[in-house]
Amino acid sequence: MACKCGGYYYTLNAKPSFDRDLSKTRKFLLRNVSVVRMFTAGFFRSKWRSIAGKRRILSMDAREKSRSTILESSKDKRVPIFVMMPVDIFTLDASGCPRIRKLKALTVSLKALKLAGVHGIGVEVWWGIVERFSPFDYDWSLYEEIFKLVSDSGLKLHVALSFHSNIHSSNGKGRASLPLWILEIGDVNKDIYYRDQHGFSNNDYLTLGVDHVPLLSGRTALQCYEDFMLSFVNKFESFIGSVIEEISIGLGPSGELRYPAHPFGDGRWKFPGIGEFQCYDKYMMEDLKMAACREGKPQWGDKGPQNAGCYNSVPSGVPFFEEGKESFLSDYGRFFLEWYSGRLICHADAILAKAAKILKKYQENEQTSVMLVAKIGGIYWWYQTLSHPAELTAGYYNTALRDGYDPVVSVLSRHGAALHIPCLEMMDSEIPPTYLCSPEGLLKQMQSVSKKRIVNLIGRNTTERLDKTGLWKIRSNCYNPQAEVVKATYISPNHASATEIESSCDLHILFIWELVIMIHKHDFPVM
Repeated sequence: MACKCGGYYYTLNAKPSFDRDLSKTRKFLLRNVSVVRMFTAGFFRSKWRSIAGKRRILSMDAREKSRSTILESSKDKRVPIFVMMPVDIFTLDASGCPRIRKLKALTVSLKALKLAGVHGIGVEVWWGIVERFSPFDYDWSLYEEIFKLVSDSGLKLHVALSFHSNIHSSNGKGRASLPLWILEIGDVNKDIYYRDQHGFSNNDYLTLGVDHVPLLSGRTALQCYEDFMLSFVNKFESFIGSVIEEISIGLGPSGELRYPAHPFGDGRWKFPGIGEFQCYDKYMMEDLKMAACREGKPQWGDKGPQNAGCYNSVPSGVPFFEEGKESFLSDYGRFFLEWYSGRLICHADAILAKAAKILKKYQENEQTSVMLVAKIGGIYWWYQTLSHPAELTAGYYNTALRDGYDPVVSVLSRHGAALHIPCLEMMDSEIPPTYLCSPEGLLKQMQSVSKKRIVNLIGRNTTERLDKTGLWKIRSNCYNPQAEVVKATYISPNHASATEIESSCDLHILFIWELVIMIHKHDFPVM
């Protein structure tokens, strides 16, 4: 099966270890449960009984008792299960207003997930849906309905405030663009979006170059984000800390703190290309020129590296990512990468500072405490090279000679934010060695720096897999003795819509039960 995740493409052929008896268990499973996409992990104590041969699920009594119980590890640490809503949970009617699709199926799915031991639901709250038509015209009706459904099911919420678009990564219904009034501005001034060296841009996310430029109906991008967050908090104040336990702040494409160096869905890039630097909008170029002048090297501000290849290049033969005098190791290379990554870090610092200020009163009260979360990309290909080119183009100045994630996590630590990390299920041995990938190395580095900076971790998977080997790997990473214990874990089967995966809905609910059973046991080896 194929999985399209976070702007890159990876193919897996793993078969679920428990699908052999699936037909025997179909009569025990609720239909249409895949209306809710799965981001799961966590550990529950409860009584179990066996049905359908080797398949084991909770008895009704045990499931009722487990509703609010999160299994503690042997270290008395807790890792709750969260499940993510599918991209096509809503559709836009003829007037452009959002409405929930398949309401009955969604309601049944939420109840099934609660009985299966799930702790909460992750919901993406789209800027382009809420403030769709005009500035300051916020319509929260879709999310009022969704949040009530989740709350009535006894589940908690992880809310992701999404300032990006999913137009290029979703099919059919459930598409969310940037607000229409933003797109109108972009039609006149395409420099409000990131640009590559060829002048190509897309409207998935505003360039950080307009963070402080009042181009958006008199507001800067940062002011737009702040006003949106304030409106959200004012609208759902009664949910915060009780139902809403985590609030993730979108910092870039796919909600991740990174540049769109590996654009998915428009034909420019495919895995494992190194990507391209995204600094050619006029606002970032103006900033680069000023930085070069301060450095006493005005010639460095004319453009980005001209010897860095293209989207689908490999590092070999690309001078900037090798070890020559015009490489990333040169004075110019260090200057550019420090500026490029530094602007991204400043972007995160500014947004998280505003979010932390808005949420401060809730975090000071234990009864309404809510976790602030920032999401980072998992750029694991070419990780075993000296230059780490795919990470450099994405904005992470991380090489074999420099820790590029420490300054990022330092910002999160300063604002009390948790780090949302990828790759929990991935193993180096399962990836073709040609591309010098190391998801395990990347994850280990993030775990190490989070422990150093005393930052909470939230984990997620990167690829789709339903086999026990992958789940054991997730369990192992959740309780890595060399790192901070993961506070919550999200597992997504894929980025397909609910409609596309309905045919396998039985398998997905069985996957939840199988995961809970597997992690419930403490007598299997930790990888």
